[in-house]
Amino acid sequence: MQKRLPISVCMISGAEAPRIGRALESVAAWTSEIVVVLNAEVTDGTEQIAARHGARVFQEPWKGFIGQKNSAAARAGQPWILGLDADEAVSPALQTEIARLFERPGEADRFAAFSFPRCAFYCGRWIRHGDWYPDRQTRLWRRGRARWGGVDPHDKLIVDGPVGRLRGDLHHYSMENLDRQLAKIAAYSSEFARQRTSAQRRPGVFDLAVRPAWRFWRCYLLRRGFLDGWVGFYLAWQTAFACLTRYAKVLEARQTARDVNE
Repeated sequence: MQKRLPISVCMISGAEAPRIGRALESVAAWTSEIVVVLNAEVTDGTEQIAARHGARVFQEPWKGFIGQKNSAAARAGQPWILGLDADEAVSPALQTEIARLFERPGEADRFAAFSFPRCAFYCGRWIRHGDWYPDRQTRLWRRGRARWGGVDPHDKLIVDGPVGRLRGDLHHYSMENLDRQLAKIAAYSSEFARQRTSAQRRPGVFDLAVRPAWRFWRCYLLRRGFLDGWVGFYLAWQTAFACLTRYAKVLEARQTARDVNE
């Protein structure tokens, strides 16, 4: 029987019945606890799938990514916490590397947390260049030494202490098709505009022209996105388009506010 490590896997999820099983299978055999916090309205069978993999399942009203993730982490009972999303999976290489941390007494305790690269599977291939890789994530931390912060929807783990670096990949099974990725750009850009509309500085030529152009060249040339074939080319343009859309929506929101007040 495989030795279980002193780790609580903490996951938040919406209606993810088609994908959450793969995430849970990647950790169920070697971690000591799985905590899943579902959105209150989820009824697609995600709860039953999580329970079959031994998870403790809680349903709560949506509090935003940061609030929901902190709620899941607060329920952890093990000395270490591993944050995992429903569209991710721990690779065998990363699992082996984490296990080795706990084989030598005191090895893991030299750090408050650990980061590792995340590799996305997108349009039928693993993306290993451009802005999408290594996409290093800090997801394994000692309980009580970190909490989720940042600004929704871009949560960030705030760590109290040194962060070690692992090399194994966290696999990310990204949006299944281009339409879903474009929908994500629309949602994230709307949230960006909501947060930035009240800012004093108005977006200008630099934000609408220079920033998107820089994002394309950084992604495609400097970070060698061209090595990912046509998908790398598309992702470079997608990155530029997302940047442009964010600032265009800020201008749109400002104009709408002026029209209402006139």
